[in-house]
This record gives sequence, C-alpha cells and structure tokens, in this order.
Amino acid sequence: MKKIKYCITAGAFAMATVIAGITNAAGPESKDPIKLTIHDWTGQYLTTHIMGRVLEAMGYNVEYQQADYIAQFAGLESGDLHVAMEMWETTGKQAMDESLKTGNTVDLGETGMKAIEEWWYPLYMKEKCPGLPDWNALNDCAEAFATAETHPKGRYLGGPVTWAGFDDERVEALGLNYEVVHAGTDAALFAEIQSAYERKAPILAWVYTPHWAPIKYKGEWVNFPRYTAECYDDPSWGSNSAMAYDCGKPRGWIKKVGWKAGEAKWPCAYQAVRNFKITNQEMGQMVGEVDLDGKKVDDVVEAWITDNKDTWQAWTQCG
Repeated sequence: MKKIKYCITAGAFAMATVIAGITNAAGPESKDPIKLTIHDWTGQYLTTHIMGRVLEAMGYNVEYQQADYIAQFAGLESGDLHVAMEMWETTGKQAMDESLKTGNTVDLGETGMKAIEEWWYPLYMKEKCPGLPDWNALNDCAEAFATAETHPKGRYLGGPVTWAGFDDERVEALGLNYEVVHAGTDAALFAEIQSAYERKAPILAWVYTPHWAPIKYKGEWVNFPRYTAECYDDPSWGSNSAMAYDCGKPRGWIKKVGWKAGEAKWPCAYQAVRNFKITNQEMGQMVGEVDLDGKKVDDVVEAWITDNKDTWQAWTQCG
C-alpha cells in the first residue's frame, strides 16, 4: 500500500464544520465512535475520509480502522467495525452476499461508482499479440508476456492477495500458460505498470476503474467469457466442466455495507452513508492527485469538501 498521510487534522475538521453550516439538531444519537474501515488502495482512503468528514460535521465521533478487505466482514458482523465504504461487485460480491445472509450486516446502497477489474494490457502489446482482446489469444502470445523468471509461461501481475479476484483459479480453469505474480501493494502494482508503459515493455496486469491508470494509459481489458453467478458457483458451467472460475470477473456496482445494529444506534449517520454518491470521473481525478501529483489525502479531501458543499450537505438530511 502506498504510504499515505491520511490523518484529518483538528483544523481541517473545524473548517469542515464551518463550511457545513449545519448541526445535527438533536445531537448525535450516540457519542460512541463510528468505526469506518480502511483498506489498501487510495480511492478507498478518499471515499472513507470524505464520509468521515461529513459525519464529523454532523457531530458524530469517527474512528478509522485498518481492516482486510474480505476478512473485515467478521468485524462488521460482530459490531467491532461499523461501516465499509467500498465493496466491489468485481471481487467482493460473494463475501458480501454471505455476510448479508447472517442478518448481522446491511447493504447501504451503491456509491455511484461503476467497477471494472480485469486483466489489462497496453495497446502497444497488440503488435505482438494481434488476437487480443480475445482471451483465446493469450496462450498464443504467452512468450510475448513472459519474463526471465516465468519463461516460457507468460506473466500476469495480479493485485495483492487480499483483493481476492480468483486469478489463480481462472488461470487453471481456462488452461492459461501463465504464472500469476501478486503485487505486494496497490502502489507497487501501478508503479510496475507505469514503468513498463514508459519503456514500452511487456505487461499484463490487474487494472481497475475508477482509477487514473485507464485514463492516462491507452490499453484494453482482456475479453474473457462473460461472468455469470453459475461460473463461480457451478463447476459444470462453461468451457471447463470440472472447474469453476472459467470466466472473467463480474462488473458493476461499488457498494457500502455496515453493521446492521448500527442503523438503529446512529440512524442519521447511516442515512448519510446511504446518501453518499460520487462518480468514476471524480474519483479517478482525486486518486491521480494523490498517486501522481503527490498530494496528501487530507488536502484532496479538503478541496472536495470545499468545492462540493451543496452535494454533501444534501447527504446529511435525515428523516
């Protein structure tokens, strides 16, 4: 994970409160801290701290708790954690669905962002693999994507293992002559992509949106067999009748999820979380400001709060 200074200062909070010009007339329903989970990618830092700032302006006590993207559900179900601002349909749908079945967590609605997470390559690689983006071309071009460590297999640079995504299973199920190498952090993943792109070197990697990379770099996602729930749940589905995951990742929503009992404890806060909406374009721009321009999360959040007063004040309307 890129080491980001994301502490919201007392001065910044005071300014947010002034900007807000609002109070929770009845006061916060509870002074207990609302614990928002923090994961290991820049965009999630941003959405979470924007929401945290809004909740603080409403008078709530907010804490940020580092948590594993998938394993966090144990804490959300027990009430040790309260709100997670980004669950991606692409990688987190199964875990979220299983958690909701327990009755201890609640779906807090879509963020407004639409997710794609898939194998990606720069357009200059089509000269060496003209059959792309069809996934069937990958084995014909495995050596074009190989490194000294993986040759003759191609190399696929996946995200951190905590992101799930089933890429190792996908390689096996589709019979791909590739080795999956997992980046240790979000920052390491995109640093390697950036270095390869600048050198016009071979690269096949996990790229997602909303993010600055697919805006800055010309490339394409691989077209795998289209995802269906059966692909993940029923091994007999698809081209490999013995294995699941013989398809691409799902595409779709990015949702918020929370501890169900928290909605009774902090009803206005949970309503504000439900009301939160932001676009891919807004998020991609802010992630770029942090990752590429070197701005602090605190400063980027402050600018968004200042420039979008009407938007986020509307989230705070309770009732």
